[in-house]
Amino acid sequence: MTEDLSQWQQQIAAAKQAGTRRHFAAGEDLLREGEVATQLFFVEKGGLRLWHNADGDDVTVQFFFAGEAVASFESFYLGEPSLFAITALEATEVVAVPVAAFRAALQQDPQALAAFTDRICHRFIAYTQYFLNLLELTPEQRYLRLQAERPDLLTRVPQYELATYLGITPVSLSRIRQRLKKTRQLNKG
Repeated sequence: MTEDLSQWQQQIAAAKQAGTRRHFAAGEDLLREGEVATQLFFVEKGGLRLWHNADGDDVTVQFFFAGEAVASFESFYLGEPSLFAITALEATEVVAVPVAAFRAALQQDPQALAAFTDRICHRFIAYTQYFLNLLELTPEQRYLRLQAERPDLLTRVPQYELATYLGITPVSLSRIRQRLKKTRQLNKG
């Protein structure tokens, strides 16, 4: 994936030239649910979460960090109101590229278009796996999978957002962590 990320960054450099560097404080929205996504955000520093409000409950769908790009792609592509919000998890710096400039850059560079298409495909594959995990795995299994596949999230993301990503409450997350800690201690003893 590191090689793919490097190629992605090289291919998209021209598109970023058309962007504006912006800074967001932790908790600040880059996009609110219901707004039309008019920009693609390339994360330079910090972290973002893509989330949805489901009847008053936040549901985090994905996290984005340095070297990654995010938009509410359905809104970005279709020009319709977003079903998602994008919020800074921590102090974050992005390059915000307008839709028209990004599309123009992709039209001028077939390799950039191929790299972008590849990234979008991987993102939707990740979404599919995320939703299947919510349906098929227990909360503890989801936590263990996250622990194995993305241990960085366990220390970098606030526990509340991590719980919403796992589809559980912060209290349930705390109980799972305590139960696993107790099990590890018993296995050592």
